[in-house]
Amino acid sequence: MSDVSIQKRVSIDAQAQRQIEAQRAKRWRTDLAGICFVLPFLIVSQFLGFANYQELFADPAFWQSLGVTIVFTVFSTPLLVIIALVLALLVNRAIPAQGVFRTIFFAPFVLPVSVVALIWNWLYQPGFGLINGALTSIGLKEVTWLADPHIALTSVIIVTVWWTVGFNFVLYLAGMQQIPQELHEAARIDGAGTWARIRWITIPLLNPFTSMIIILQVIASLQVFSQAYVLFNGGDGPNFSTRGIVQYIYESGFSQFRVGFGAAITYVFFILILIVSLAQFGLLTRQRREF
Repeated sequence: MSDVSIQKRVSIDAQAQRQIEAQRAKRWRTDLAGICFVLPFLIVSQFLGFANYQELFADPAFWQSLGVTIVFTVFSTPLLVIIALVLALLVNRAIPAQGVFRTIFFAPFVLPVSVVALIWNWLYQPGFGLINGALTSIGLKEVTWLADPHIALTSVIIVTVWWTVGFNFVLYLAGMQQIPQELHEAARIDGAGTWARIRWITIPLLNPFTSMIIILQVIASLQVFSQAYVLFNGGDGPNFSTRGIVQYIYESGFSQFRVGFGAAITYVFFILILIVSLAQFGLLTRQRREF
């Protein structure tokens, strides 16, 4: 290597080192400016430590909202899985206007939550609501869907199923279209009926899709907030019967301005979702190995 090449290489290395040092100096100035902005609040603020967590675990409202979230998840998830599977089984068959049914089943999923809540708020109304009108027309009593604390959460579950089942329906339908038709033809030749083919071919081969749908649905159901919040006009439902954990976080942090307490709830809720997700992924991995 010539002296000129060596000098050029040294010059390039020196220039690169100067750029690195300049970036470090710029980063340090940025960090220092941030520290200067935060320092006054750190000096005058009182460090609470684990006081928020102690208050959290002794707070009945936290446990009540967590219970609402769990109940909602336990009841909504099976419905959203089973109904989606049934709809996919119906549409996957050679029926007239198959594309129309696909559109009808999936269409609610693309609606914004405000529209969904407005539609169902009118449907649930006593007196002129369509649902209560249908009940009274067959001789049944009206149901106070939005005023009874024992029924309010059921109202949210019904809205959620109608609104989001289309997504699971599309996933199931995509999975069914990947099943080789030769398997069904061979089973039909062997004398297997429709239900037998569904029971022994379709459902087992859809296990990976079912596991994925359950995981996604449980995580989504644990985060229930928008449909309940808008359906009850920003309220918590009668006797706080529809206030989930995410809504409690929102109210604590943004309505009551207790940011630290709201952050504590968020961390606890994140750990809960993480545990549930890891457990579900473990079950999914085990099923794949067995499959």
